[in-house]
Amino acid sequence: MRYHNITKDDMLNGDGLRVVLWVAGCEHRCPNCQNPVTWDINGGLEFDEAAKQEIFDELNKSYISGITFSGGDPLHTKNRNDIGDLASEISQKFPDKTIWLYSGYEWQDIKDLPFMENIDILVDGPFIEKMMDTNLAWRGSSNQKVIDVKKSLEIGKTVLAMK
Repeated sequence: MRYHNITKDDMLNGDGLRVVLWVAGCEHRCPNCQNPVTWDINGGLEFDEAAKQEIFDELNKSYISGITFSGGDPLHTKNRNDIGDLASEISQKFPDKTIWLYSGYEWQDIKDLPFMENIDILVDGPFIEKMMDTNLAWRGSSNQKVIDVKKSLEIGKTVLAMK
């Protein structure tokens, strides 16, 4: 997996203060995407042990609420195994931290991925410029949903974390 940046003390990509991993690779290529530099799956830097340790050091801070995976698309087919492994490791090492994930894929298409049980909140769906709404919390266009993944998996239907 490759990444472009690790943002610290982020308040824009999930609830509370977060660390954000901006991964490389996106097949959706939404028109007027906020981050097209991340589309190339071969762009950025190799995600290595030093990058993982940088994230863990941030998650060790008591005031950090959790991690957000963004990009690009963390669920690009070439990222899924690495993101799944990292989400699993974070949920085990930091059980009190939340894991948010932004993806252009829709919930019904990814809900059965084996590591989704480690994700707390999913913001799903592609950015659609004609549905853009700057008043929405945590998402860029009204077609996107903020989903409580654990509750959705538990009851077998989509549970929105917020409308």
